[in-house]
Amino acid sequence: MRWHAFFMGAVWLLASVFATANELSDKLKSADHVLLMRHALAPGVGDPAHYTLDDCKTQRNLNDEGRKQSQAAGQWLKQQGVTTADVQSSAWCRCKDTAALLGFGGFTVEPTLGSFFDEMHKGKAQNQKLEKFVASRLKTKGSKALILVTHHVNIHEFTGENIGSGDMVLAKVDANGKVVSYTLIPISRQRQ
Repeated sequence: MRWHAFFMGAVWLLASVFATANELSDKLKSADHVLLMRHALAPGVGDPAHYTLDDCKTQRNLNDEGRKQSQAAGQWLKQQGVTTADVQSSAWCRCKDTAALLGFGGFTVEPTLGSFFDEMHKGKAQNQKLEKFVASRLKTKGSKALILVTHHVNIHEFTGENIGSGDMVLAKVDANGKVVSYTLIPISRQRQ
């Protein structure tokens, strides 16, 4: 009963953010909106010492809840009218797994979405590269939604917001890929 009440509260919150199911999909079809998603639940902070991007066993990975969260996020997006998407992902396995489980028929690894958690001093330069990528990709994506699956540090550098695992940010950007405004989409709260 408690879970049901919480779920209904989360649904109401999301409904208040988007007045109609098509509002989100309409914005994502435009050339000035991008959806950033923090990878789903992968317990811990950072990665173990000596991890490698080529070996998922050496990294922090999604748990069962994170996999369910990823699938639920993909289902929710489809319920909002997002039927096709250009999904881009960080090279980290937890991001690639999240991107795949969204269910949009695949993803592409994009280097500008890679974590700089171990080298925070690189954040500003990495974000500038991400802005250029977003500006370029929005010009060529057509009516597909541009969905970027990345890390907390990247989203914080891009928007200034702290978000939970599996949560999303709908960002309106200018012609240079810089954020003009954004809306938080707290998907993770639906699964608690």
